[in-house]
Amino acid sequence: MDPVKMGLLGLGTVGGGTVEVLRRNAEEIARRAGRGIAITRASARDIQRQRPFDTSGIVLTRDPFEVVDDPELAIVVELIGGESPARELVLRAIDNGKHVVTANKALIAKHGNEIFAAAQERGVMVAFEAAVAGGIPIIKAIREGLAANRIQWLAGIINGTGNFILTEMRDRGAPFDEVLAEAQRLGYAEADPTFDVEGIDAAHKLTILAAIAFGIPLQFDKVYTEGITRIAPEDVDYAAQLGYRIKHLGIAKRTAAGVEMRVHPTLIPHRRLIANVDGVMNAVLVNGDAVGPTLYYGAGAGAEPTASAVVADIVDVVRTLTSDPENRVPHLAFQPDALSDLPILPMDEVETAYYLRMTAEDRPGVLAEVTRILGDERISIEAILQKEPPAPGEDATIILLTHRVREANMNRALAAITALPSIRGEIQRIRLETLES
Repeated sequence: MDPVKMGLLGLGTVGGGTVEVLRRNAEEIARRAGRGIAITRASARDIQRQRPFDTSGIVLTRDPFEVVDDPELAIVVELIGGESPARELVLRAIDNGKHVVTANKALIAKHGNEIFAAAQERGVMVAFEAAVAGGIPIIKAIREGLAANRIQWLAGIINGTGNFILTEMRDRGAPFDEVLAEAQRLGYAEADPTFDVEGIDAAHKLTILAAIAFGIPLQFDKVYTEGITRIAPEDVDYAAQLGYRIKHLGIAKRTAAGVEMRVHPTLIPHRRLIANVDGVMNAVLVNGDAVGPTLYYGAGAGAEPTASAVVADIVDVVRTLTSDPENRVPHLAFQPDALSDLPILPMDEVETAYYLRMTAEDRPGVLAEVTRILGDERISIEAILQKEPPAPGEDATIILLTHRVREANMNRALAAITALPSIRGEIQRIRLETLES
């Protein structure tokens, strides 16, 4: 049987990894897919540049539309990233009757509903395992491996840059800016790190995970997103003293009122396995009603880890080339006409526990004023850690852990506490989750 011909959009880090993995493991991949797979055409901005991988047998072009319009290709792999022209290229490939594999989380999170509808109409597949958590097969695990379960919640470290920064802050006691510079020097962070450190990248990925877990449309604009730039070394230290670690989590949860989708720094008990995922590694914890909690761990980025997921998607597509389009695994796990209109909860309605750090005048009665305000908002305190001022007459640091409460109540309480004459500056607030099954 002739090999399946495939086109590649982008020959950067992941594109190169895909070429390498397909060549190195060609025989094994053919045994799994049932036939050979050949990259015959690819687009790149610079087709003259010397590359550290073999491009022999691949026709190179600067125009990606030449690839998606090639009638000989059955599959187009989109690895250029961003929203445009990726969206236009993918929709054109679908319109041309080609299956699509992509690692583009922003594209799927923001335009996936449109793309999947077009693919459904044309009877082609869009595979996107590499869009979330690099080489970890988390999409397949939720969509297929956990298909018997009602997913109750998931929580993930799904951005390696942020995890590296928080790990280094903990291990070295260094401030955020210093560790960010180190991450940039090592190539873990971009020159403009906004997408990583402000949680936008994680929000793209969480949008996809939530849609697959709960059978809802992709709704990136409804994800609450908060970055890690305000985390100070003392917060990491105080969290450790209280038995917690700070991780930048994406959390999706099904509640009686609707679905929570939120990305923010989170205290989690140090004994949890996910709390011990360090450096640039990713991990996703999924809780199903039948199986309980399951943890998926691995490399969230990099040439070959991401290529591993890309090639796995290609194999899946090749396996189904002759199958009935009506009986393929649905893009978002649930049949297209069975997606739910569950509401997405605004952050004010989310319930969680909190870590609070405040600087206060060192005099009797200050803590009583703070606890009175918390009590007025029905906020119960779990633990208090008060640090003596460094010298007589200087301000003291107060650390509070609260029980679970609605965010709206906490917002009102913090506004009232901040207005007290005895409180200095802003109050640091970090949410806390125990992640119990």
